[in-house]
Amino acid sequence: MSGLLVEARGLTRRFAEIHALKHLDLDVQTGEAVAILGPNGAGKTTLLRLLATLLRPSAGSLKLFGKPLNDGGAQARRQIGFLSHSSFLYPDLTPIENLEFYAAAFRVTDASERVREALNEVGLLGWRNRPVGTLSRGMEQRCALARALLHRPSLLLLDEPFSGLDVDSAAMLSAILRREHEQGATILMTTHELPRALEACSRGIVLARGEARWDGSLIDVDLDALRQTYSASTSAS
Repeated sequence: MSGLLVEARGLTRRFAEIHALKHLDLDVQTGEAVAILGPNGAGKTTLLRLLATLLRPSAGSLKLFGKPLNDGGAQARRQIGFLSHSSFLYPDLTPIENLEFYAAAFRVTDASERVREALNEVGLLGWRNRPVGTLSRGMEQRCALARALLHRPSLLLLDEPFSGLDVDSAAMLSAILRREHEQGATILMTTHELPRALEACSRGIVLARGEARWDGSLIDVDLDALRQTYSASTSAS
């Protein structure tokens, strides 16, 4: 697939009288890696949840994979992997049981083999039979990452993916993201950490109060100017 993977025009989401996202225009090319930056309350998570089809826009239009979401996003969801603040895992089930459930939901072929492969990728084979509710925060995040990658999605949406990870887990996640991107996945990642954005992504977007304040290349970017933009957006929020 080539061309525009995400196409948003005037994308708006309101919660009662609060505009979480306001009249956002956004184009993301297939194969891009984009960091969504900005302070708390800027609209970063709302944007990812809209792109994950977990929220519907209050106004504006959104196309994913070249198509409007006329079916509520059912077709698009099969090609999306979403890692959020919620793990979307069942705490009483083990990692292997959770992934087997999601493999069935996504109709993954060779499900048993793929589940073991995904758990091995995130270093959880040794904990595959322990209930998720007994795992550490970092291990649960690893399992959630395995869930997001299980069906080999074309679009990866990652909401503060490094939050709560120790050094080894963060390095593992960085390596996995590099591999997925090299293999053609499109990545949109929210983060508060500019170094993580520069490491994982080639393009950045700074949001504040639901609006895009800056959108540009992170390759050879003027870091001082970007930090000033980020600081200004933090003050504005």
